[in-house]
Amino acid sequence: MSAVRLFDAHNHLHDARLDPHRAGLDATLDAIGLAGAVVNGTREDDWAAVAATVARRPGLIASYGLHPWHVRTRSAGWLEALAARLDAAGGRAGVGEIGLDAWIPDHDLADQREVLLAQLRLAADRDLPATIHCIQAWGTLLETLRDAPRLPERGFLIHAYGGPAEMIVPFAKLGACFSFNPAHLAAKKHARREVFRHIPAERLLVETDAPDMPPPPEYNRHPLPPAADGRILNHPANLAVAHEQLAQLRGLPPDALAALVEENFRRLFG
Repeated sequence: MSAVRLFDAHNHLHDARLDPHRAGLDATLDAIGLAGAVVNGTREDDWAAVAATVARRPGLIASYGLHPWHVRTRSAGWLEALAARLDAAGGRAGVGEIGLDAWIPDHDLADQREVLLAQLRLAADRDLPATIHCIQAWGTLLETLRDAPRLPERGFLIHAYGGPAEMIVPFAKLGACFSFNPAHLAAKKHARREVFRHIPAERLLVETDAPDMPPPPEYNRHPLPPAADGRILNHPANLAVAHEQLAQLRGLPPDALAALVEENFRRLFG
């Protein structure tokens, strides 16, 4: 078993695509030293699965939110249902995955923005950590965060950060943390890796987004059979690879990076 304690700031361990592999998941996660992780819901009908997954393993934190991909299919009572879910968790939950996505065909950023602001209000009112997704909408995200009447005092995470280096400081001033993902190890992601040299140490986290965003094959120590639709799955134990490679990128011993990430994780997520 690993002596290093690792923390995954963003994943979807409840995802049904991992069901055929669950028998070995916990043992593998124990072996890499997983000590804590945030399990993110993305829509109303998966929040119960998030809660059930978190109840099965110590160290997991639930996060409930409406992802921009599912904004169009939300129910009339989605916000009340989300507030009830958060309140039932008694402060031991986050708000996420939420955000903006201009990559979606026929996207409606105005509608996404309204939903994002509503969820940020829930997080701020309860001082819960928020987890934000953003693709091709970095300027709009920064504007939206600046327009929010309040943000959670404890801060928020921009997961798998893919924005430009020059936006790190303005996001950080608003309370952002930034998580490194193993998919950033792909050769074509060189610029994205370089951005992570400039993240302030106290804002740095690591994630997997499992079962999504797998590392390139040469870094994939825990390959899984493809999903039914043929997509490659990301094993959550690839967290160790992301940690090791980020430590190298930052010029830190792996145990020093792990200690830093643990401190940041606990400050943001509790």
